[in-house]
Amino acid sequence: MNCIFCKIAAGEIPSDKVYEDDRLVAFNDINPQTRVHALVVPKEHIAGAAALTEDHAEIMGRLWTAIPKIAALLGVSEAFKVSVNSGADAGQTVFHLHFHLQSP
Repeated sequence: MNCIFCKIAAGEIPSDKVYEDDRLVAFNDINPQTRVHALVVPKEHIAGAAALTEDHAEIMGRLWTAIPKIAALLGVSEAFKVSVNSGADAGQTVFHLHFHLQSP
């Protein structure tokens, strides 16, 4: 697969990782839009939010429970925002599901 986020998750492309477990990886965005801007990515390739099915319920739960832990690691546990772009018209540029975790 020629997906940059799959390659980052597999360790084939270097990144500034801030969190990793067996199902997820989080790394600092190379083009941050705020003081803190990390991407939280499932290791499983899922094209985007529109591609989610019932089969993804477990990984979505893991993502949402990891986000506060990652925010704490980044020093923004008191205030942070999470967003997902789904589809090119919504600003998605890498077609692998990812969450933007940002400082306000």
